Amino acid sequence: MKIIMLGAPGAGKGTQAKQIAEKYSIPHISTGDIFRANIKNGTELGKKAKTYMDQGLLVPDELTCDLVVDRIKQDDCKKGFILDGFPRTIPQAEALDAALSKMGEKMDYAIDVDVPDENIVRRMGGRRVCLNCGATYHIVSIPTKVEGICDKCGSEVVLRDDDKPETVQKRLSVYHEQTQPLIDYYNRQGILKTVNGTRPLEEVFADIVTILGA
Repeated sequence: MKIIMLGAPGAGKGTQAKQIAEKYSIPHISTGDIFRANIKNGTELGKKAKTYMDQGLLVPDELTCDLVVDRIKQDDCKKGFILDGFPRTIPQAEALDAALSKMGEKMDYAIDVDVPDENIVRRMGGRRVCLNCGATYHIVSIPTKVEGICDKCGSEVVLRDDDKPETVQKRLSVYHEQTQPLIDYYNRQGILKTVNGTRPLEEVFADIVTILGA
């Protein structure tokens, strides 16, 4: 079962990917984790990626795809895997398809967690993070017991710059420009499935399990 998770930043696709990975005992592969692991282990690909990241540049498509393919060739991916955060663009998707095709494989599902922009801006604008212990809250759905103070360690909780409405809007416009075309791409391949991401997490997960047929 080879799955790609699609969805705007803040749509909750990472949370769903983790739950799917647990339920089906397949690895949850995020590009961030792969970069970090390769850099930490000092691999050849990791060294190449680090030269870009140190300059604040995006890692080129070809190198990102090489890192992902290297990861999915590992033994724990024999039963399948979930890709989260890759591919982000059509060239990445084409490179992935070509690499899988050489291995005699192809993707089975592209699951789009669909959430309207205004919901995402509201959702992320309500997030609060403890700078000390990293605990996350939401002013509506998971508020702190004492306003502005972390339940776990008593430090201040803040709205991260990443979650400010103007930053979220910018991230959404990049997403629509670069990643939205993937939805059409996988739709044409007949593997796209869309779930309504505005509903409670457990209902979204139940929808995904129904799609995966288990």
